[in-house]
Amino acid sequence: MPRSACSLPGFKMVDEEDEDEQTSLSPVNAGLATPTSPVAARRLHSARTSELDLRSRLPSRLQLDENSNLLAFPDGARNYTSAPNTAARIPSRASSILIPRHHNRSGSLGVRLATALGFDRSRRSSRGEAGLAESKVSLFTDERVWYDQFTSTDWVHDSIADAFRLRDLRSRKDFRGRLYAWFDGAQGWILVAIIGCITACLAYFITITESSIFDLKEGYCTGHWRRNKQACCFAGEECSAWRSWGQRMSFTGEDREWADFFSYVVFVVLFAVAACLLTLLTKTEVPSNFALTTLDENLGADPKPIKDTDNLGINTAVQPHTAHMNLPAPPTVYYPAAGSGVAEVKVILSGFVVHGYLGVKTLVVKSLAVILSLASGLSLGKEGPYVHIATCVGNIACRLFSKYNHNDGKRREVLSASAASGVGVAFGAPIGGVLFSLEEVSYYFPPKTLFRTFFCCIVAALSLKFLNPYGTGKIVIFEVRYVTDWKFFEIFVFILLGVLSGALGALFIKASAIWAKTFRRIPAIKRWPVLEVALVALVTGLISYWNRYTRLAVTELLFELASPCKLDTSSGLCPASGDEIPGVLRDLGTAFVVKSFLTTITFGIKVPAGIYVPSMVVGGFLGRIVGHIVQFLVIKFPDASIWGGCGSEGGLESCVTPGVYALVAAGATMCGVTRLSVTLAVILFELTGSLDHVLPFSLAVLVAKWTADAVEPLSIYDLLTDMNSYPLLDNKLRPVFTTDLGDITPAVRSHRVIDISKSSLVAAPLLRRKLEYLHSVGELDGGLPVVRHNVLVGLIPAPDLEFALDKLENEDESLCLMAQNTRWHEAEEMDDLETDPTDFTPYIDPAPVALDIHSPMDLVFQCFVKLGLRYICVLRDGQYAGLVHKKSFVKYIKELEQAGET
Repeated sequence: MPRSACSLPGFKMVDEEDEDEQTSLSPVNAGLATPTSPVAARRLHSARTSELDLRSRLPSRLQLDENSNLLAFPDGARNYTSAPNTAARIPSRASSILIPRHHNRSGSLGVRLATALGFDRSRRSSRGEAGLAESKVSLFTDERVWYDQFTSTDWVHDSIADAFRLRDLRSRKDFRGRLYAWFDGAQGWILVAIIGCITACLAYFITITESSIFDLKEGYCTGHWRRNKQACCFAGEECSAWRSWGQRMSFTGEDREWADFFSYVVFVVLFAVAACLLTLLTKTEVPSNFALTTLDENLGADPKPIKDTDNLGINTAVQPHTAHMNLPAPPTVYYPAAGSGVAEVKVILSGFVVHGYLGVKTLVVKSLAVILSLASGLSLGKEGPYVHIATCVGNIACRLFSKYNHNDGKRREVLSASAASGVGVAFGAPIGGVLFSLEEVSYYFPPKTLFRTFFCCIVAALSLKFLNPYGTGKIVIFEVRYVTDWKFFEIFVFILLGVLSGALGALFIKASAIWAKTFRRIPAIKRWPVLEVALVALVTGLISYWNRYTRLAVTELLFELASPCKLDTSSGLCPASGDEIPGVLRDLGTAFVVKSFLTTITFGIKVPAGIYVPSMVVGGFLGRIVGHIVQFLVIKFPDASIWGGCGSEGGLESCVTPGVYALVAAGATMCGVTRLSVTLAVILFELTGSLDHVLPFSLAVLVAKWTADAVEPLSIYDLLTDMNSYPLLDNKLRPVFTTDLGDITPAVRSHRVIDISKSSLVAAPLLRRKLEYLHSVGELDGGLPVVRHNVLVGLIPAPDLEFALDKLENEDESLCLMAQNTRWHEAEEMDDLETDPTDFTPYIDPAPVALDIHSPMDLVFQCFVKLGLRYICVLRDGQYAGLVHKKSFVKYIKELEQAGET
């Protein structure tokens, strides 16, 4: 059992670095009177709302936004990096510390309209209420600095800030005030409508461009080179307008076949390498302080063993590096445009800040690279990247309105709607998109966001229908219609498909992890990602060319697998008699093995790649195989009573439709990989439009989820989150705790608190050293409790302390005021005093959330999950006993999972 603060009798704080400034928190001072509440002791400012606008305190030539460094203060002598003890931050092209050239909140649409209406937020209605009530209002109306890289969102502060913004907004009762309030309420609807339209336009551009160049691997259309083979030949097998590369080089016979094969392989490798080179343009380095293995879908990334800095006694899989390590580890490199981005979007929506991951450069590069990766013919899809692209659009569009641009909590509501629109345009399923956001990626999803997300998906679907990217007048990627209903005996086959598909999805997760931990840890592959992409593309081209099904695009292939047989069908999947079924099964079995292997080795390479449709294709092969087997049994034993008489009706599909089995297994396999349930059932319904088959879809998905959970408890994205050490506290998880808060509370140390027992004035160099310690262990979003005689009187967040220290003109000789003993009746006399830069009381949170050291861990879990707290202060008999950071709590949860106690 780790040592906790409650197990240290007469404990005192010892600062190993500052022995000459030792202070104690021993209970010998317990007899002293409890100091005045910090709320009543703070100097009051009647206009604190405007005075504490932190952005206005910066030099006028410096524009600060979410990509700005917290310490960018060019006029000062100090230029301290946010992560000491590591290599200096190198502003890469995707770095978070670059300052946008044209970003200015004064030019936003909301601010311009407010100026036109003559609305001033600093004006307040005269209510005749002064004193305590007015002072309490001023405590939370200040604006904080931007969240730094790899910190967590302060949901409580953002919620309070938005509440006071609404209070100021609704205080005006005149016409202009009401008009501005109406416009403020309409901003969310305008924003999601813009996002839906832009997302649909990007989906149209990607679809049209990809379909135009996909068939270049096989040849070109002589009359119109931008047309693919289907458009050139009008769905015919042979036509004079379409020329293969062997024909273009004047080869004949067997030489032409080999020339076509060589050209196909060259184009596959060329497109894949080009997509990889584009993806590598988004290279970003993470300082070694942060215990992030990677930020792209690399299951083979090496975990970082990290030293425990606070004697918690547990393995720090997500704890940052300590300051005591002499040789810092090399920085972690990741590529925001690689992979699908769904796992990272999920982590960002939970409150984790990753600058640049949803930026303009990532949006442009990923939109272009996904076209090339799809055109290469690799076993990947575009649905996952669409989620990331749509979220990038939402993040960029938030800059139109300051309400969302300067409030991370409000911003994430918009990002939830954006992610849903990505799925909506990818599958042509707006309702499925809403359910995807609710079930998979969103962390905070209030009812208002649900309706707004639905509106965003509808706008995106309508825009896509108007653009008509598929040329069919439909918005779905493919449309399947089944004319016959399913029979009762098939329900047992659907259950069997659910079991097989769920196990297949779980085994795919295990196989992907094994491949990543073996092949991708080869030094040459780790050093040159483009080498892996080239090798995978080469293998894909060499294997897939000789099988018609593996050569098709994944969307077109899934459509053929799920389609019922017609008289004019020439896909090779529709046998004319029972004697042809074994041949079809042989071709399907070969394609199933090849596609499963290619999908396994393709997942995680450094190109934009989704796993949704490729996993559905693998399941579709499995379902089609089972469907033809059942069909063969019906033909061989038509009079069996189990068929219910349908076997003697005539026709191969009069009793069994293999396409239904393919689509059922496709959805069930995707469920086994991603663990989506309701979302998948609705998407399959929207693809088929058949109410008759909702029950088979739903039943197979349910069975597949149960089976996959039994074989592999984690989904593919949960496994990515876990192996990459993302600080995600899953709100769907319900751990079983056997301990209390004191068991994970670190010992109180002087370099982690600010003691004002002797004086409210604290030397700025001492505060700087305490801040540097927090940075050295990676707690950029941590905080320093302020205590007086063991009593917690406040907490100053590390970003706010950093900003306040950088404002000091002479830091080495400054004494900073951390608390004041000012009575309420003296407040009016002090209102006219100018703001003192050494007065840090405006930055101190006078009421941090605190729990008793004996509080049950279930209560701690609910506080972190439901309130979105960054940290919780711990009290013992009313006195300060420690602080638990959210990342430390996530680390504790991970240890419980590894021990099998959850």
